Amino acid sequence: QANLRESGGGPVEAGGSLRLSCEISGNTWGLFCMGWFRQVPGKERESIASIYTVGGQTKYADSVEGRFTISQDDAKTTLYLEMNSLKSEDSAVYICAAGRPRIGVGPTCQNDVFNNWGQGTQVTVSS
Repeated sequence: QANLRESGGGPVEAGGSLRLSCEISGNTWGLFCMGWFRQVPGKERESIASIYTVGGQTKYADSVEGRFTISQDDAKTTLYLEMNSLKSEDSAVYICAAGRPRIGVGPTCQNDVFNNWGQGTQVTVSS
């Protein structure tokens, strides 16, 4: 399996910005879907952004679109999440994820293909 390790979380003021990173190693063969999820205690894990790494196609949850940007480095060993205009409701554990896309559905990543997970990094937005 792939190894995913997040970094960059921490406290941030409302309206501020933060960049999360995810280092990717191990068995990465065919892991063309990368994404970020977030989770708060007692609630379902939420998909917030994904990228199809071959062509760079991205998608975002409505709650973060226009504020967050997912990207990767040229070597495709690091995944980033740029977060701007942060709100208190963005506070969560942010989790890096990877998966193998379904065959024949085009350059897209459905949420249920993700099955490799990092440990998460805490983001706390204060008002």
